[in-house]
Amino acid sequence: MKYAIIEASGRQFWIEERQFYDFNRLSYADPGDRIRFKRVLLLKDGASIEIGTPCVKNAVIEATVMRHLKGKKIIIFKRKPKKNSGSKNGHRQPLTRVMINSIQLT
Repeated sequence: MKYAIIEASGRQFWIEERQFYDFNRLSYADPGDRIRFKRVLLLKDGASIEIGTPCVKNAVIEATVMRHLKGKKIIIFKRKPKKNSGSKNGHRQPLTRVMINSIQLT
């Protein structure tokens, strides 16, 4: 099984080839663009494991941007005690869906 742990959008993701993942909005990429992730923290290919300090050198993850979307709506409700007032707001996180094409160690 081939997988990698990468850092993207300020978070760490366990990724595998031919799977899609939702990252925080990547404003520099449009749908259909091919992008590369070079912040690879760990790479496993068969029996060999490469652990970076902090990143694995010569490891590249190639991906295709599928589309931009919004996440599930979350509701924020705040209430002031004894004042009979409250506020209700919603938030939908902007996301980018990315398909992982290949995990390579060059």
